[in-house]
Amino acid sequence: MMWSLGDYREVARMLEREADRLAEACGLVADMRVLDVAAGTGNFAVAAARRGAAVIASDFSPRMLEWGREHREAEGLNIEWREADAEDLPFADGTFDCCVSMFGAMFAPRPQVVAKELFRVTKSGGLVAMANWTREGFCGRLASLITNYAPSAPSGIPSPFDWAERAEVRDRFEGLASVIEMDVRSAVFEFDSLPAGRAFFEKNNTPTIAIRAMLPPDRYQVLADEMVELLREFNRGTDDRVVIDAEYLLVIAHGGGSSDPKASLSTTSVVDCRGGVAL
Repeated sequence: MMWSLGDYREVARMLEREADRLAEACGLVADMRVLDVAAGTGNFAVAAARRGAAVIASDFSPRMLEWGREHREAEGLNIEWREADAEDLPFADGTFDCCVSMFGAMFAPRPQVVAKELFRVTKSGGLVAMANWTREGFCGRLASLITNYAPSAPSGIPSPFDWAERAEVRDRFEGLASVIEMDVRSAVFEFDSLPAGRAFFEKNNTPTIAIRAMLPPDRYQVLADEMVELLREFNRGTDDRVVIDAEYLLVIAHGGGSSDPKASLSTTSVVDCRGGVAL
């Protein structure tokens, strides 16, 4: 399974702060029932459980769930780890108070199916939240760079980065959400140097690992040089230190949409929910 390539735990460690911020933005409190969809190693699940919520962390990859379970077992948190597809969640309608996906469900191939599933398993009036990398941000640009060297993708599959387009989110949540709040935020990646940044993505970023295995060495070297230049472009660090702001769109939608799309989106708002600050 491609998403098990590399050690995603290293990437997840850099995103722990964003999981805490997202849990805060969702207003999670004790005894809420929460679902973390495409959870990876469970950053958001852990942030929710630490606030007293009863959490299920679900992911398509058994290896991700195994890593998450092993890493968090000692904390004794109230987390159940379940293998599940974001397009076919094995839960009854209206099971959860809050359903969240951080940098995960955006990669499922059928976004409209994902949207319906997220709201289906959420109680009326509950929250559906997503964190989605933007096309123009570092992660979107890195993905675009890798795509330039990869075989052509199957036709008809939308870009995962469409999930960071506000108009696209509104269209996908039409008839499902009563209010949609959106804000641009940034996760931070830090490295000791540009070569260290390149090495990190070569070791831990699934698409980088996959494309390196496909390309002849000389062709991959060209890509690697471009990756270093991308790191340099986004770097705001000083001296040799590399500090990258990786932009994403935060989406928090209130469930209970009307069957009339105009009614369901009549109160849609875009708010600034900054409060400080995958792959």
